[in-house]
Amino acid sequence: MVATAARCSRALAKARFDVALNVGVCGSFDAAVQTGTVVHVVSDRIAELGAEDGELFLSIEMLHLLNPGDRAEITNENPPASAALAALPAVRGITVNTVHGRESSIQDVVKRFRPQVETMEGAAFMYACALDGVRYAQLRAVSNVVERRNRSAWRLDEAIEHAGAAVLDIVEQL
Repeated sequence: MVATAARCSRALAKARFDVALNVGVCGSFDAAVQTGTVVHVVSDRIAELGAEDGELFLSIEMLHLLNPGDRAEITNENPPASAALAALPAVRGITVNTVHGRESSIQDVVKRFRPQVETMEGAAFMYACALDGVRYAQLRAVSNVVERRNRSAWRLDEAIEHAGAAVLDIVEQL
């Protein structure tokens, strides 16, 4: 996510864009968001941003570390106008440095934030675009269920194919 934030900020500082798209794969916490589904991540947050206090996790909000008016969760209030984009399921995401693969940590993060998907860079992209005032969309195709690491269940090729088709549909309408 650090590389995404830095590269997006650099690109946005060099040129003005009408629309930015972040496209990739994700894991799903939500049984209704099945493998192969392409989703529009409309809200995202950096899940590990906070502190541990014994067994407790203290979010950045609980630590009172946000500036007045800032929010830890970023919501895309003004996505690009596209019927193909609007037709995608809108989901809540979390951005993580370490993808979840331990049942206890999966249960904890689901209880804490109620995410439907997780990525490793989505929130960084959304923050950079929002800060620069660029209309954007974060598109993800579900490649796997968030569970104990099970590479044999991943469907990367299918997810990438579906993401590519969705992007073409969206771009044709912009």
